[in-house]
Amino acid sequence: MTMEPAARFPDFALPDAEGRLHRLSDYAGRYVVLYVYPKDDTPGCTKEACDFRDNAELRAHGAAILGLSRDDAASHADFSEKFSLNFPLLTDADASFMKTVGAWGEKNNYGKITEGVKRSTYLIAPDGTLVRAWNNVKVDGHADAVARELEKHRAAHA
Repeated sequence: MTMEPAARFPDFALPDAEGRLHRLSDYAGRYVVLYVYPKDDTPGCTKEACDFRDNAELRAHGAAILGLSRDDAASHADFSEKFSLNFPLLTDADASFMKTVGAWGEKNNYGKITEGVKRSTYLIAPDGTLVRAWNNVKVDGHADAVARELEKHRAAHA
């Protein structure tokens, strides 16, 4: 499934490292950056998390940042503490929500076909509609690209 801009983004109920459920509706009235990544504490995923953690533009716009992977609560807690992440990491253990939004499926890794997490990011407007989806994300400069897209959307809807 591919998410289309302006479509209502599916609600979710996914736990964070403390077991607290997060729902999209909890963030009504705010921009939400939901980024889906393969694995806690691996090089690309660490860089991506730290880039979102450090992005002043996203914070200035009051965007809620949520990371999502299949990792369990203990892994998320360790990863978050190790890198002082200032946003929740959510768990989708069976990848059911990832499948719903197109962030899980077949991928080609240097000629090897596997099934798994497709690094993806979803920028969701305050009204719960999708502003933009990035699929098969390249980490370098990605958080800045998301911030630019948020700024562009805010300016167009001011």
